[in-house]
Amino acid sequence: MTDVSDERDGPNAIATTERLILRRFTLDDAPFVLRLLNDANFLRFIGDRGVCDLSDAENYLRTGPMASYERHGHGLNAVVLRAGNVCVGMCGVLQRETLAGPDLGYAFLPEFTGLGLAEEATRATLKHARDVLQMPEMLAIVQPDNLASIKLLHKLGFARTQDWQPPSADGIALLGFKLAATPSADELTLSLHRSRTDRPTSC
Repeated sequence: MTDVSDERDGPNAIATTERLILRRFTLDDAPFVLRLLNDANFLRFIGDRGVCDLSDAENYLRTGPMASYERHGHGLNAVVLRAGNVCVGMCGVLQRETLAGPDLGYAFLPEFTGLGLAEEATRATLKHARDVLQMPEMLAIVQPDNLASIKLLHKLGFARTQDWQPPSADGIALLGFKLAATPSADELTLSLHRSRTDRPTSC
C-alpha cells in the first residue's frame, strides 16, 4: 500500500510504502550519492556526472535535486529502506528544459535490484505526482539497451512515443515513453498489491 507521508516519517518525507520511505535529499546523503553515481550501471545507462569525491557529491545535491525542490517543488528523492534506514536508490520527477513535460527518473544500487523496490518506489512517485503535484501525464527516457528499465516502464503503463536526442551532439538517441494519465490512488494501490505477489526479476 502507498500512502502520503506523515510526520513520523520526518519533515522531508514525500511518500511511504510497505518497505520504503521516499524523502528529499540532504547534504548528509553525499556519501550515498558518491557511491550511486559511480556505480557501473549508473555510468552506463545514465551517464558520468563528474562526481569524484564528497565535495562533488554535495555540489551535485545542491545544484541538482535540492535546486529542483526550490525551483519546481519536486525533484529526485532519496529512496530509503524502512528496515535499517538504509538509502538504496533515488527516484522522483525531473523537469528538463529539453522535454515537453515532467519525466520519471530513478536509479538503485546493484545489491537492491531484483527485489521489486524500483517498482514500489516508482509507483509511489507516480501517485505523488498525480495526487499532490497535480500532474496529468508523465514522460520517461531510457537507453535502448536498458532492458530492465524498459520492462519496468511497460509494467507501469508507459507507452512508446518519439525518441529523444540529448543536447550533446554525440549523445545516443534515447527511447521516449509517456504515461498519458497518471494512475489514480486506487489503481496504484491495487497494482502494487498485485506486484507484491509477482515481483519483477530485473528491476
